[in-house]
Amino acid sequence: MDELIITKERTDEFRNYLKLEEKSDNTIEKYMRDIKAFRQYAGTQPVTKELAIAYKEKLLADEYAVRSVNSMIASLNSFFTFAGYEYLKVKTIKEQRQIFCSEEKELTREEYNRLLSAAESKGNKRLNLILQTICGTGIRVSELKFITVEAVKKGEAFVFCKGKRRSVFIVKALQKKLLRFAAEQKIESGCIFITRTGKPLSRTNIWRDMKNLCKDANVNPDKVLPHNLRHLFARVFYGIEKDIAKLADILGHSSINTTRIYIISTGTEHRQRMENMRLVI
Repeated sequence: MDELIITKERTDEFRNYLKLEEKSDNTIEKYMRDIKAFRQYAGTQPVTKELAIAYKEKLLADEYAVRSVNSMIASLNSFFTFAGYEYLKVKTIKEQRQIFCSEEKELTREEYNRLLSAAESKGNKRLNLILQTICGTGIRVSELKFITVEAVKKGEAFVFCKGKRRSVFIVKALQKKLLRFAAEQKIESGCIFITRTGKPLSRTNIWRDMKNLCKDANVNPDKVLPHNLRHLFARVFYGIEKDIAKLADILGHSSINTTRIYIISTGTEHRQRMENMRLVI
């Protein structure tokens, strides 16, 4: 078999393959970023198993999180399979399941409320409602485009993501807020959160606007991510329902193991539970 050299032509073919596999746009772009990073590392030299392993070790040495390294390796392995070089695939890193999360990364309910207040004080009603929509439904930021006037009137949106279709309920309080906002913006149909040209807001724009709230809200910028709103929804829902299977369905997860990551408590909460056990006399 010929040696594998990653060229632009091969990566373009891989992109087309992913499209035919009906991968989401975000997934495709993520795969392509990962392949591009490895291509820059490999340069023009042929790819060997040793080179792929060395790349994995470099990512670890550069202090990438294990989950991030495994995600990049998964992209690389997918490319190797597509190109017909299965023998180049490298193993992901095994890691003990995390039992609690870092407080420096998880957004609290109090911080969420401060972000809402900051958006309101800045007169950014659209951003305020975006935060409430993500946190009040548990949807991904990329799924905001499915929050349409028609869906809000029904109180239910049908979301298509990662080849799956699921139903997302919109509570009455959020319904009223969104319909009032749509009326004020003269949006009679289609997506509610749009640009001046009528296109759905991009993830980048929403991320940037959220970051601009950090100083006024006195919230660590590292915590202010659209996905952390989804995590907050998951933790609050699980705190009430204690039904991880139902939560997985609501979030659109194929595996309950993914959902477990969303509902782990902080280190402080975990420590307090251990203190309450009073097993040390």
